[in-house]
Amino acid sequence: MDLVDAASPEALVKRILQAEPNLSVPVPIQDLCARLGILGIEDLDTDEFEGGLVTDAKRSEGTILVKRGGEPRRRFTIAHELAHFLMAHHVPDQSGRFMCKSSDLLRVTAKEGDQRQRREVEANRFATLMLMPPHLLRGAMAAFREPNLQHVLMLARDFAVGKEAAARAYVQYQPERIAIVVAGNGRVQRCYRSLSFPAIISAVGSPVPTGSLYHSGPHQPNIASDIAACSSDLWIDVKRDLRAPSLYEQVYLQLNNFAMILLRLEAVPEESAEERRLDEGWRHRFHSGRR
Repeated sequence: MDLVDAASPEALVKRILQAEPNLSVPVPIQDLCARLGILGIEDLDTDEFEGGLVTDAKRSEGTILVKRGGEPRRRFTIAHELAHFLMAHHVPDQSGRFMCKSSDLLRVTAKEGDQRQRREVEANRFATLMLMPPHLLRGAMAAFREPNLQHVLMLARDFAVGKEAAARAYVQYQPERIAIVVAGNGRVQRCYRSLSFPAIISAVGSPVPTGSLYHSGPHQPNIASDIAACSSDLWIDVKRDLRAPSLYEQVYLQLNNFAMILLRLEAVPEESAEERRLDEGWRHRFHSGRR
């Protein structure tokens, strides 16, 4: 495959998919590695790192190192390290050797000017796109209707990826206004939003809002809850004097004290002329002290 000029994860995946148009689901990532110059995939016996890559100076061949763990996690790590191998501008911290921590494999943004963080973000984008190719992901999601965490679980199962990787992709390709909050031990850890969903007001590290469905359990582990309405100002900034949009929550509790919380925001119905007239009249009487 001619991959030399592919300078971005998107361009690289596009070039690979053009050469491999009949990839099956789940994507056979280890076979793909072998065809792209990876000589072997070996276990990494350390608690400090999640994965690594050992390669020659010309990046003509390499060996991927992966920490023992569940298959979805291993597959993502393998794809992440494959990105480091294929992307010529990814420069290792040590000569011929990339070593990546678990935090590197979760990174979705990079500080301005931090080249190391930037390449980890790119490797994660490549891994997500390679394990869930857009055309195959769209085909799988065509059968889904209203947003539901059950869909995330189905994608994770069918594409053999982690639930969080499936959640990131689901948010990106779901046409409705949704967000998925990842919580750990009752605190917000990460949030993935569709472009049309406003920023959530609960900062990373802050407790999940008290009024959230998350706290109204008990929830059964590994079973998505029913979807329920909640107060929209629990999660988003609702401007004064504006009609609050309807917000719905769904919770998926895992055994390791982590949870995914799906937020779905409905558009505010446009007020009729009569409703606006009555509302404006009420506001005028309220502020002027008239009853």
